[in-house]
Amino acid sequence: MTATTADVRSRVLLAARAEFAERGLAGARVDRIAAEARASKERLYAYFGDKVTLFQAVLDADAAEFHAAVTLDPADVAGFVGAVFDESARHPEHLRMLTWARLEGIPYRLPDEAVPRRKLEALEQAQREGRVDPGWRPEDLLELLFSVAHAWVQTPVRPEDQVSSPAEQRAAAVEAARRILAAPVP
Repeated sequence: MTATTADVRSRVLLAARAEFAERGLAGARVDRIAAEARASKERLYAYFGDKVTLFQAVLDADAAEFHAAVTLDPADVAGFVGAVFDESARHPEHLRMLTWARLEGIPYRLPDEAVPRRKLEALEQAQREGRVDPGWRPEDLLELLFSVAHAWVQTPVRPEDQVSSPAEQRAAAVEAARRILAAPVP
């Protein structure tokens, strides 16, 4: 039974995700990706052209999956931070890919560029409804909320030295978001 083009492409993308998430673009090796995918290097290059294009394909797919998994409800903006925390815990390879891309200066492309706009519109709605401090620019607030959700992943403290459990970290991130979002008391 021969593998279809879609099967081989899928195996290559999965192998590339693991390789790039672990080693980044510079450290990844096409030989290892091809071997893990049970595909020839020639086939890999025929599908993706070069290592950078393959990295971009994995990055774009990860970003799309991540954004699709975390929606922002204007009635529960702090809950968004918990959802980002949970998604990052379920798929640490997505966050690692985004981090490597940021280090390499490679932006991701979403298949639906309206996805980030919908998150901003949800924040604007929450501000209009008085649920979120209107003093924030929605673009800044969205970045800040992502940062709060990822605080423990990005901290310089070694994971083995962290004293709080993942559940406590999640609860603290959501509470921090609640406090950031609260309109100042006049």
